[in-house]
Amino acid sequence: MSRNPTTASAHVPPVLVMGLGNVLLGDDGVGPDLLRRVSEKYAGVPEVECVDGGTQGLALLGYLADRSALILLDALAGGKSPGEITVLNRSEILSPGARRATTAHEGNAGDLLAVAQFLGDLPEQVFLVGVEPECLRTELGLSSCVAAAVPAACVCACELIDQATAELFSKTCA
Repeated sequence: MSRNPTTASAHVPPVLVMGLGNVLLGDDGVGPDLLRRVSEKYAGVPEVECVDGGTQGLALLGYLADRSALILLDALAGGKSPGEITVLNRSEILSPGARRATTAHEGNAGDLLAVAQFLGDLPEQVFLVGVEPECLRTELGLSSCVAAAVPAACVCACELIDQATAELFSKTCA
């Protein structure tokens, strides 16, 4: 099992929230922006770890081992209206049609998860909260339609985190 060396000797929180994207590429920065907001809400919650994955691609594999749930936050270019929010589950992300790169990342979430699955490090629960980008070019800041979608996307992410932590609690009490 691969593991991040910085957490190898420490307790690994069962829920990992990972923001993906490049803040220098306009709407591709929605993942880090969502992560910042989610991190504020879950600061001090020992079951939840928030990680800014940036554009590290497969270098993020070590973070996935020994987790019960993974919630990815990212731009998701799927041909929908800019700012539209999509929530995908593990099987939808891993489907062959979903595994093509759509942003400037070294590798996309589908590639990362496929390799983690092959290595046996893929968490049981996996979700991607994606926001359809309007602009993926060199510029700082989100477009107005993507920025307007951030609060609702944050609510989606928090609901998934709360669901994952509630399931952990119910398992420990059973």
